[in-house]
This record gives sequence, structure tokens and C-alpha cells, in this order.
Amino acid sequence: MATARPTLAAEHREVTGKAVNRMRKEGRLPAVVFGHGLDSASVSLDTHDFEQLRKHVGQNALIDLSVDGSKTTPVLVQHVQIHPVNRRPLHVDLFAVRMTEELIVDVPLIATGESSAVTQLGGTLLHPTEHLRVKALPDHLPQSISYVIDSLTDFDSVVKVSDLEIPDDVTLLTDLDEVIATVQRPRIEVEEVPEAEEAAEGEEGAEGEAAATAEGGETEAASGGGESSGEES
Repeated sequence: MATARPTLAAEHREVTGKAVNRMRKEGRLPAVVFGHGLDSASVSLDTHDFEQLRKHVGQNALIDLSVDGSKTTPVLVQHVQIHPVNRRPLHVDLFAVRMTEELIVDVPLIATGESSAVTQLGGTLLHPTEHLRVKALPDHLPQSISYVIDSLTDFDSVVKVSDLEIPDDVTLLTDLDEVIATVQRPRIEVEEVPEAEEAAEGEEGAEGEAAATAEGGETEAASGGGESSGEES
């Protein structure tokens, strides 16, 4: 029976080790297919096709994988190794799923709406928790879970996991009391002293030091005269 899932073609791969660099230059991406009760298989993907696919599907999307034109197998992209400089994919791990076996995955959270504590009070929106851990059958895995932040009207308001709407066919594994959104108070800036006031304070300090120096000089002169007259006598 045909499905609406995206498809991806792969080829068996014999090349391993450093030799895969040449394969990457030729536009092929090394990958490994594995799963419960299956032997790991080394395959290669068309790099451009894989990158285009990833732009249009979520991280928990099922993909029908066909190796060398064989019958498709539903897989999840479990991990993608990325080049640290050009951000191109270097290697892909594909997990072959059993459609009757529940999976545990992380689902990204997406904030919607507007917080008056941010727009009117100048606060900063914080996301202490950005993913939820859930369990569901492969074809029921949510791609994301949205929530609204309109209730964040002051700096004491929070949105918790318990406030989310979770699909009935999904089991939530994250603690209900975890905070997923709050607003931080704006930082209080230290008021700078105007340059004119700083200059005036500097002049007053200089005058005070000059007066103290003058008084000290007169005292020394007076004591010096006494010592001199004593010596002459």
C-alpha cells in the first residue's frame, strides 16, 4: 500500500575509512542502516537529495528508504555528523523501525503568541526546556509541539509542561512541573554621571588638596624657625 511518507534512495557501499572522502567529493554521502534484530548495512546517499529532504521534514519524520531499488523500509534519521566549518553532512545514521514498536524520542517545542512581559515590560523570554521526551508508535511521533506565551504577563508567570496539549496517542515522559517558558526581568543599568558633574567634582577635589598643602607648608615653616633659633642660642 502506498504511503505519503517521503522517500530516499540508497546504494550498498563497500568503501570505508578514509576512502569515503573521495566518495563525498563525487556527491555521495556515507550512511549506516541499523535496527533491532538487523545487521548494520553500509550504504551511500545522494548528498543533494538528502539535504533537500532534510529541509522539508522534521527530525522525527519517517522516511521510506530503498536500497538498490529494493522494497522500502521505514527509517528515522537518528544522527547526522556535520562538518564543523562548511556545515555540510559527513555521515548519517538511519534507524530502521518496526511499525508496531513504540519509540522514545525528543520533540522540539515551538512558542507562539506574544508575551506582554516582553513587549511592554522589556523582559527577555527564556526557554529552560526546549524539547519534550515522549513515547509513541513510529507513525504517531509528533514533529513538534506548539504552545502559546500570551499568559506570560509578568515576571512571575511561567508555562509548564502540564500546560501543554499532548496528543492522546503519545505518552509524555517529561516531568509535568518542568518550566518551558518564563520572562526574565530587564537588567538595571547604572546611571552614568554627566561629564560636567565629574569635572566639577574634580575641581573641588583639587582645590581641597591645594588648601591642605598650603596649611601644611605654613606649619612646617613655623616649626623650622623654632629649631633654627634654638641652634643659634
